[in-house]
Parts: sequence; C-alpha cells; structure tokens
Amino acid sequence: MLVHAPATARRLGLPQFAACFDLLELFAFAAPAQVAPPTPRGLAMALGLDLPADDEAAAVLLPDMATLLLRRLSMARNVPLNRDAAVLAARLREGMDWPWAASVMAALGQEGVKPSSDPLKVWRRLPDWEDTAPPTPPGSLPVSSAEARSRLAEILGGEAEQRPAQADFASAAALAFAPREAPGAPQVVLAEAGTGTGKTLGYIAPASLWAERNGAPVWISTYTRNLQRQIDGELARLYPDPEQRKREVVIRKGRENYLCLLNLEEATAGLMPSRLLAIALVSRWALATRDGDMQGGDFPGWLAELFPFGAVANLTDRRGECIHSGCPHWKRCFVEHSIRRAAGAKLVVANHALVMVQAALGGGEDGPAVRYVFDEGHHIFDAADSAFSAAISGGEMAELRRWLLGAEGGSGRARGLRRRLEEVLTDHPALLPLVDAGLQAGGVLPAPGWPGRLDTATPRNVAERFLSSVKLQVLARTAEADPLYDAECDLAPVHPEMLEAAAELRGALQQLLAPLRSLRDRLGEMLEDTEADLEVGDRIRLDTARRNLDRRAVTPLVAWDAMLGAIPTEPPEPGTRPVYVDWLAVSRREGRVADAAMHRHHLDPTQPFALGVAAPAHGLLITSATLRDTAERDPEIAWSTAEAQTGASHLPLPAIRAAVPSTFDYARQTRAMVVTDVGRDGGQAAAAMSALFRAAGGGALGLFTAVRRLRDAHARMAPALEKAGIPLYAQHVDAMDNATLVDVFRAEEDACLLGTDALRDGVDVPGRSLRLLVFDRVPWPRPTILHRERRLHLSSGRPSGWDDAIARHRLRQAFGRLVRRGDDRGVFVLLDARAPSRLLAGLPEGVEVERLKLAEAATRLREFLRPDLAGA
Repeated sequence: MLVHAPATARRLGLPQFAACFDLLELFAFAAPAQVAPPTPRGLAMALGLDLPADDEAAAVLLPDMATLLLRRLSMARNVPLNRDAAVLAARLREGMDWPWAASVMAALGQEGVKPSSDPLKVWRRLPDWEDTAPPTPPGSLPVSSAEARSRLAEILGGEAEQRPAQADFASAAALAFAPREAPGAPQVVLAEAGTGTGKTLGYIAPASLWAERNGAPVWISTYTRNLQRQIDGELARLYPDPEQRKREVVIRKGRENYLCLLNLEEATAGLMPSRLLAIALVSRWALATRDGDMQGGDFPGWLAELFPFGAVANLTDRRGECIHSGCPHWKRCFVEHSIRRAAGAKLVVANHALVMVQAALGGGEDGPAVRYVFDEGHHIFDAADSAFSAAISGGEMAELRRWLLGAEGGSGRARGLRRRLEEVLTDHPALLPLVDAGLQAGGVLPAPGWPGRLDTATPRNVAERFLSSVKLQVLARTAEADPLYDAECDLAPVHPEMLEAAAELRGALQQLLAPLRSLRDRLGEMLEDTEADLEVGDRIRLDTARRNLDRRAVTPLVAWDAMLGAIPTEPPEPGTRPVYVDWLAVSRREGRVADAAMHRHHLDPTQPFALGVAAPAHGLLITSATLRDTAERDPEIAWSTAEAQTGASHLPLPAIRAAVPSTFDYARQTRAMVVTDVGRDGGQAAAAMSALFRAAGGGALGLFTAVRRLRDAHARMAPALEKAGIPLYAQHVDAMDNATLVDVFRAEEDACLLGTDALRDGVDVPGRSLRLLVFDRVPWPRPTILHRERRLHLSSGRPSGWDDAIARHRLRQAFGRLVRRGDDRGVFVLLDARAPSRLLAGLPEGVEVERLKLAEAATRLREFLRPDLAGA
C-alpha cells in the first residue's frame, strides 16, 4: 500500500510496480472531484486526519486512510453518484484485476454484481443545458466607496480582523464601477495593493455589489490558473452555499481546458486494459465535477501521472477539433454549459489569455464584458503580447491543413472541413463547390512528415519551400551556436530566396483564402436572410460553422497575407519606430531543426489591448502588488510607466491612481542576501543551492532563468537532499502540472521545489512550507530581437533602464512569495555576485541586502529560521 506508485518507484529507483494498492486510485474513485496533494501528508490533510510527523508515521497512517475512504464510500452508497459504482468496480476487476475492486464492492454492499461498461458512458447521465432569453441591458448604477466598505465588512463577518488598508483598497476599487460618460472612455483605476492587503476580497466587494444592482456579470481576469483557483476559494466567503456559488460564480477558460465528451466516448470504444482505470476514474469525476475543468479546477492534476502518456491528456480538445453543434454531446458539453452560465452569473473568473483572445477574434463565444477587474495587472503587457501576435510557422500551417483536410493517411479524429460541415452541406448543397475549392487549395500547406523534410531541406510544396528559405536565412545570418538552442534573425535585409518563396506562398494562400472567405460570407448571408425559414437547429449549425471558419481559417490567413505582403524589399531606415516587429526563427529539438517561422508582434501590445478590450468596456480595475517600479525616485515617472505597461496611457480618460502599502514588517520578517563566492557554472550554483536548502531544513524554492540549468541542478542536488531526508521536486522534471507541484510543496513543509518563471509569481504558499527562496542568477530579460526593439523604442531614451526595470520587477515578484501571513519568516538569496545594487533597490522598504560568502549565508539563514525549524 502506497501513495502515487509511479513517483514512489522513481524515488526508490525501481521499475514500475506490477500491482499495488495505490491510495490515490482509491481516493479518486471514492472522492471524485475532490483535490488533495498526492502525498501521504496531503491525503491526510484532505481527509481531515492528524498530519503524520515523519515518513514512519505516514506509513502507519496509510491503512487508516484506506479504511476511512471505504467507510465514506459505504455511507454514500445510495447517493446518485454511486448508483453504478459497484458495477464499475466489477468491470475494473474483470478487465484489469484492480486491487481495490473487491474492497470497493464490499463497501457498497454489492460483492456479487455483474460487470458492465455502461458506467463509463457518463454522457448519458449528464444534464442538458437549456437556452434562456437574451440578457437584458446592464444598468449603470454606481457603487460608492462607503457601500464598498460596507459590503466588505459583510463578507468578512463581525469577528474578522480589522484591516484598514483592505477597506481603503475597496474604496479605491469602487471608482472603477462609476458610470461611463462617453463611448470609448472607460473609467480606469490603477490600484497597487501591497502583499497582505487582502486585495481579492477588496475588489470582490464592489464588483459583486455592482453585478447585483445592474444585472450583468463582472469579469475578474487573472494571468495564472493558480490565482483563478485562489479567487474561487475566496468567493466562498461571499457565497458560502456551494450551490449558490455555482450559480453566481463561473470559472471560464479556453476549450482546451475542459473534458471533451466526444473524446471520452471514443476513448471508451475498444478500450485497452492499460487505460481502463484511467477512463473509469475520469468518468467518476465527470459525474461529480462542478464544471468539467481538467486544468486547475476540481480535477486532480496528479491523476494523469498514474497512467500511460496521453491516457488522460487526450481527453481534452487540445487540437481545436471541436465540431460544436455537430457533436452528439453538444447539449451536455461542459464548455457550452459554462458559456451559458457565465451570461447569468454575477462574477466570471477568467484569465487574461481568454479575455484577450476573444477580443482578438471579435468578441468570442462569451461576448464583450462591460466591467473588468484585471488582477495580476503587471502581466497585461505579456498577455497582450501573446494574444495579439501572429506566426507563419510549419506547425501553424500544418494544423490549418489538418483542420481543412482531416487526418491524412492515418488514424486520428481530425474530421476535416467537409466532414465538419456534413449536416450543413446536406441541407445546403450549393455551398459544396466553395468547400471543394478550399480543400483543393489547402494542398499548398505543409504535408504530413514536413518536419523531416525541413531538417533535410527537401521541400514538397510551396509552404515547405517557404519554411526552407526561412531556415536558410536564419542559419546564414546567425553565428554558429549550440545546436540544442533555437536561433533567430532580423527579417531585413531579406534573402533573395526568402523573398521569392514568400511571394509564391502569398499567392497560394490568397487562392486558399478566397473560397473560404466566400464560404464564411455566404453562411452569414443565409443567417441574415429574413425570408429564409430556418429551424433553430439549422440556424445554430450555420452560425457555428461560420464562426469556426472565421476563427480557424479566415482570420489566420488574413494575418499571414498581411505579414507576407509587408516584407520589405529594402531595409528600413535605422532608428525608424515600427508598429510591428517582424523576425525569422528556427526551433530545434534534440539537435534537429523542428520548425521555422516568420513572427509578427506589436511593438507595443497594450495598444490593441486598449482598443479591443479596454475601450469597449465601461470600467476597468487594474491591480497588482507590483504595478510600479518602486526603485524609481520620481513618483510621476513610476506611475506613467505603469500606465504605459497596462495600456491605460492609450485611453482618453486619465487613470485614477491608488496605492495601498503592504501590511507586513519586511525588515523584521525577512532577510536578503547576495552570495559572493559562487561561480556561474551549473555545478557551483547547484552545490550552493543544495547547501542553502539543507541549512534551511527544506521549505525552499529555487528559481532558474533557463530550463536546462534547472534540469542539470536537479540531477546534481537530488541525491544529497534525499540523503538528508528532504524531498526535491522540479518543474520540467516531475510529471506533475504546476498546480500539483505547488500543492505538494504547500503540503509537505520540508520539501523543496525548483521552477522557472511560472512559479515566480501567482503562487500562494503561506507558512513554513516556503521559508527560503533562491535565484540561481539575476533574471535579466532574454536578449531577443523583439526585446531589442522594445528596449530601443519604448524605454523613453533609457535602454538600460528598460532591462533594469524588468529584472527588478521579477526579483520583487519572487520576494513577495516569502511572506503571505503576519507570522511568516523568509530568506531571499541571489547566487550572483555580479548583481548590481540598483536592482535590489526594488525590494520592499526596510529590507537590507547583505553580500556574504556561502558559508556565512548558510549560517545566517539557519540562525534566522531556527524558530521555524524548531516548530515555533
């Protein structure tokens, strides 16, 4: 009996266990849609048991946890969720001799039940969504500062600790909910809330009040899934009843995050024994889940790690193959449910990527919002940079070919455009010539096997010739480098072969675009024809086909045409400020060229954000703990820079500025050190980090600016830490998603974790679990072509200041992970003797940075953290 068989086998250096009683499997079966860190301590926390003090105590506790899970299952044997649970367990015993099957059947009192695969077909038991009347126009009633304070007090309750800073923040946030006075001129509030302010409930107070008064949802947007989950947890204070919370709060993400019922149905057909348990546990979860979210919702992130690769991951729509109304499960679809629930919710918790991609696509499935809260507002620049960009790459073009032509010469669910429009074409055969013309023209796109031909320079068609010309120019214009690294070069001056191939590709893509655009327009005309007597189902199919065609084919083809048409025959004048930054790149995998691309990004991505997202809204609150560069001596420059980075400077009305300081005493609660005697090679940095981790007794987060250095450090550090009894986990090494890694790190107080940017901010680990944070070196921005152009044109004449501000912000964000509560203590260490003092000036006020040798740093942090290590 153990917890997480694959991880246990790896830790012991053993092959995969042939059979064992894995408590995670039992937990997922008996408590579906309940999340627990995948460790003995994590399961004990989830089950409400006393936490084991050490590994021996954890081992002793395992049978007790199994007994408790089976007892709870027995007590719930008559609930609808468990109607077919015993039948499913019998199927698992028959199909793969699942070790827990007999115990589960006994707990349910049905030892002799016959096995069946029917319980796997959960789509038969899921509810249909129902259309409702269109929402009424939202009101414009304001929320006063006093009302926001009053609502905050209600949420907190009478016995809550009084936090004046939180109430001040709620007052400032309320200003974003004032009525809009002119089209395109939203009310904008920039509010910096220091760590510990309680900004989440601070903005939920006025947001919820405005939504109740005005009959429209407020969209709360975050940068990370972690914060989406944290906000959802905070909303339990506002809506304690889970059923009410499900009605009033909706978590929205992209389609690729949700279970696809069609994929699940196809996975159950001809099911192999090695995947039977995975599908069974997902089916159990599908009956209990709140919204079908498999990425950061109530789906246990560790479940996929227990089974062969792809057994779980392939159940989401990761390749954009959704056929919408053509799907037999469309009326039960989790995504469609969430879209319709969002229209009637009070609060929609989304992410920057979804909000901006929907704006880039002209409104998307949810339609435009009237009021936004952008938490993690310091990431608006990066999120907009990703959403409002384009690339003509082998992967992108091949994906479009697959979407048009379907899976060619092999298995796969890609249906192709003709199959996707099957019902529409049956009812409207006049559209068939346009479809056929598009499919014929789609042959110009990279054909299956194109990566191998790109690597060997043997192109088969016009698109592959373009990719080969991109590769030629990049390799010709860049220095000989490590073949494991990607490479890039400027677009201009353009290689003659590249210019010729680009013109040829543009002509071919225009021939592809013409019939697809005509098909889209024809579908739109049919929908707008007032004399056409269309059934509701036919209208839905036509509209779905039109929107899909526009999003998946017409929009990217239009962008590619613009990019290829803008390739200059002559280099631009030096110093000319561009609207877009175009460049060429090749990506490598295991020493081989895997793809080639032409990229286009806005020089300033906050411009399309301001135009497409902010200007149509009536009000925006943009908040973060780190909106401003606190090292900037001139407050006006600091605020102006924040406005430029968030797009507020592009809007007609000046932003309202507010800043609420942190409530923490950083001078007392933290220490900051720069280690001066560690070299920059990976071996020395890994040894130093390991020594510091051992000195702290664990509870450490190590941050790296490169994945390769992280992996190398993990290989060097793991043996010594293991010998010291300190578990070491790592992003890009352990087969866990980031949310699961953080859950484990939070639950295991003496574990250590290695990560990159994704773990630098947006992660909340209070208490002893995070008491030491170590950077392997200064997190300077990568010296890319895009960075070079922004450094030159957006830095207000201070290019070096642009780099400094980015590095300072990253250090400050990471430092903010150390103290999450009033009794937290933490140490910040930078293993880079060359770190300039001006970068460390951005750390919180009162923090003094010491420059020490490694041995002295280890002694200092051990002395500072001793109360924590002693359990005080």
